[in-house]
Amino acid sequence: MTEKTTGASYAAAGVDIEAGDRAVELMKEWVKKTQRPEVLGGLGGFAGLFDASALKRYERPLLASATDGVGTKVDIARQLGVYDTIGHDLVAMVMDDIVVCGAEPLFMTDYICVGKVHPERVAAIVKGIAEGCVLAGCALVGGETAEHPGLLGPDDFDVAGAGTGVVEYDRLLGADRIRTGDAVIAMASSGLHSNGYSLVRHVLFDRAGMSLDQHVEELGRTLGEELLEPTKIYSLDCMALTRTAEVHAYSHITGGGLAANLARVIPDHLHATVDRSTWAPGAIFDLVGKAGQVEQLELEKTLNMGVGMMAVVPQESVEVALTALADRGVDAWVAGEILDRGDRTEGATLTGSYAG
Repeated sequence: MTEKTTGASYAAAGVDIEAGDRAVELMKEWVKKTQRPEVLGGLGGFAGLFDASALKRYERPLLASATDGVGTKVDIARQLGVYDTIGHDLVAMVMDDIVVCGAEPLFMTDYICVGKVHPERVAAIVKGIAEGCVLAGCALVGGETAEHPGLLGPDDFDVAGAGTGVVEYDRLLGADRIRTGDAVIAMASSGLHSNGYSLVRHVLFDRAGMSLDQHVEELGRTLGEELLEPTKIYSLDCMALTRTAEVHAYSHITGGGLAANLARVIPDHLHATVDRSTWAPGAIFDLVGKAGQVEQLELEKTLNMGVGMMAVVPQESVEVALTALADRGVDAWVAGEILDRGDRTEGATLTGSYAG
């Protein structure tokens, strides 16, 4: 009698193709909401298509590209079982980098890696990405969901994305436009955004012993709700500001903190000084600092301290810029100025003490 054996299969190895197909079906309605007139085809092709003839209106179009993820913030989403906001973070991290040079966001692709495909969970992640794309004014033209059993646990996941934008050559923003006397305008962040979560998790969970469901009086909500607050997407605000006022440069405040990111757009012969007394960082920053006895300079090197985007504008554009941002509901203020560098070695520094 011959013994019947069962051969190996993809499913036996832990990859569920049917679940992946189900996830694609669930996400289609959300991706459709992001479509721009230039997008051709639908979800499910091997490549996303964007009609480049739309760029003919440009004299000398420059394509801007960026890619990013959201770091260990995904673990907060996993623990809480909340998957429809992390996509906002992803879009913000990618598209707000692109808009810094003055580029209009055009389209984005995503990559979702999971230990096991749970169709509704993947669809919720894509829903957040699609909603973020609408807020950024770009299309979600495609992506990939990869199942990695054995490498990731059944509930583990990570997300990444890449985006493309376009800017006219003679409207490119950056260091070469900045002049002595320019004002530095700060735009408030919505919280921690998507940087520094390795420090935050270490301090609040490992050292302070806090839990995600713990209500924190100074935050006015649970710690988990605070940590999952989506990253603010500034893309359309920055584009509107550029159309309304003269803007010389933007700086997206992400990993490395305010001074380091602002310094990236300051020319070598100039120096940016930012006055801490012009704003009060939100309660979460104070909580992290106190809970971990983290020195102020270390906090400022890691977290955004309440500022998510900065604009460098000439003095004569300040009032117009602040009014334009206020009209869009963006909390903004003059936080500093551009000076001759002199004997300073840093491109940007913070001075004074925080308000409050």
